[in-house]
Amino acid sequence: MITGGCGFIGSHLTEYFIKMNYSVIVIDNLRSGNFKIKAPNVKYYEIDYRSKKVDQVFKLEAPDYVIHLAAQIDVKSSNDDPLYDANMNIIGTINLLQLCKIHNVKRFVFASTSAVYGNQGQGPVNETAKLQPISFYGVSKLSSELYIQQFSHQFSLPYTIFRYSNVYGPRQRSDNEGGVIPIFVKNLNKGIHPIIFGDGSQTRDFIHVHDVAHANYLALQSEENTIMNISSNHSTSITDLYEIISKICDEPVEPIYEIQRSGDILFSQLDNIKAFEKLGWRPQKSLEEGIIEMSKYVKSIGG
Repeated sequence: MITGGCGFIGSHLTEYFIKMNYSVIVIDNLRSGNFKIKAPNVKYYEIDYRSKKVDQVFKLEAPDYVIHLAAQIDVKSSNDDPLYDANMNIIGTINLLQLCKIHNVKRFVFASTSAVYGNQGQGPVNETAKLQPISFYGVSKLSSELYIQQFSHQFSLPYTIFRYSNVYGPRQRSDNEGGVIPIFVKNLNKGIHPIIFGDGSQTRDFIHVHDVAHANYLALQSEENTIMNISSNHSTSITDLYEIISKICDEPVEPIYEIQRSGDILFSQLDNIKAFEKLGWRPQKSLEEGIIEMSKYVKSIGG
């Protein structure tokens, strides 16, 4: 079962697991994505994962594994409306955990975020770093992590928690703050001046969605309860990202600089050694390769 399986990351996971001969159940309320992978072994349920109706899906489908991707992911929205953010990200996760306990799910895989670390300064951050989120989004994801660990401790529910760096790739939306790569690609293709918030020195660690899908597949083969970073372990400044994309798109449009946004982390680079040690996982796609792919995708949909 994949919650949010019609979204950007979820649709790629659905596709990947089909290729690996899994039967996939998707729960999605279709508010932010509608990428339905056409395959005979995928069942779609248009249900909010907080709904009591999800229990009926568990009873009917009896999933072995649950990958929980559905969430409120916008940092600004979380700070504007922390109650809604908590309801989606904390209460929704608890609802799923309860059902996983009742229906004897073999493993709960959770999509967490680098936002739980907050501002750690420059250099790679590993999983033992102090957790100090600076947004309500980061707080809600960290709270969910703690609930997952308690469910495992009290009810022996196996889990894997992935703390993702900045995931990008085809199907990523260009109308929210997390999609800086598709935003830049779309604007440069159209000759529009892209906006950089702050002075552009802030860094991000970009990981391709195909590498994320592979990590989730490996998690189902694992027997260990663990928390891991899924990242490239490389930091790229927003200014350097703009330069890379402008060269690939061959559109040297100058960016516009605006004030730094509240809740934005200044520097982000996640150490991914633990994922290699525990799962044998390594990222396969370089940033340049991923941006070329993204540019082709954006042009193919008229972006």
